[in-house]
Amino acid sequence: MKIKYNNFLKLHDGEQIFFTTNFKPGSQTEYVLIFNYGLVCSNHHWKFQLEHFDALGYPILIHDYRGHYQSSGSDNPEKITFNQMAMDLKELTTHLHLNHHILWGHSMGVNVCLEYAKLFPSEVAKMILISGTIVPVYNIMLHTHLTGPITPILNALSKKYPKPFDLFWRYGRWTKLLQKIIHRGGFHPEAVSEEFVRIYLAKIANLGPELFFQLLDQMHEHDSLAFIDQIQTPTLIIGGDHDKVIPNYLQRLMHEKISQSELYIIHEGSHVPQADFPEFLNERAELFLT
Repeated sequence: MKIKYNNFLKLHDGEQIFFTTNFKPGSQTEYVLIFNYGLVCSNHHWKFQLEHFDALGYPILIHDYRGHYQSSGSDNPEKITFNQMAMDLKELTTHLHLNHHILWGHSMGVNVCLEYAKLFPSEVAKMILISGTIVPVYNIMLHTHLTGPITPILNALSKKYPKPFDLFWRYGRWTKLLQKIIHRGGFHPEAVSEEFVRIYLAKIANLGPELFFQLLDQMHEHDSLAFIDQIQTPTLIIGGDHDKVIPNYLQRLMHEKISQSELYIIHEGSHVPQADFPEFLNERAELFLT
């Protein structure tokens, strides 16, 4: 993406959000594509969409959630909730005088988009939601019931032994075994390069385990089913039929619950179909947007 402007926005509580646009503030107010990445991910996951839609002339806004990368707030992880992240995004769009946004969300970013659409329905023109869930993640994530009991144990260990846990979090990515597990478990191994995965793991290392467990809890507690029927925003729901992280039937469930939605399942797509087969996904998203 050709960067034309980046800056920090100081929020009402003193925290700062880093953001980047491919347009100058004030020159574009409607139908800006706003990308929201997943759990301990980054805008690197949107690499192929940013390049494609920037080349087509779409106005784009990317940002880092509070507590992530160049944004502040990592010292108060308990304040990093989906409601707060949606409110932060609202402050940012108000600051830039934007309206009728087009929200993109991947995995946890789907929760952020849904929360924003619930709070500010008149401001969202369309949504593109990829590999998300509207049910609690414990006991369904990774297609196993073990994530429920295991996650609190790992969280407790990270607090009891913070230094060794943090060392593994920051440097464990260099082990070939871990890279192979992530590559084959989270991506289509033949379609996504090892370099893409290495960059992903390097970025994860900048975000501590405390943030990971806080946001995983948020994904478990986010009661999307309580309001999903009320969302009237035209929505494109995308999933990969080989998603090993979030069961594919949850994309169909979301499609059933959002009345004005379309469903697109990518053959052999993983949890990150926008990186597996970007040409197919971009083409389908472009059709939806036009």
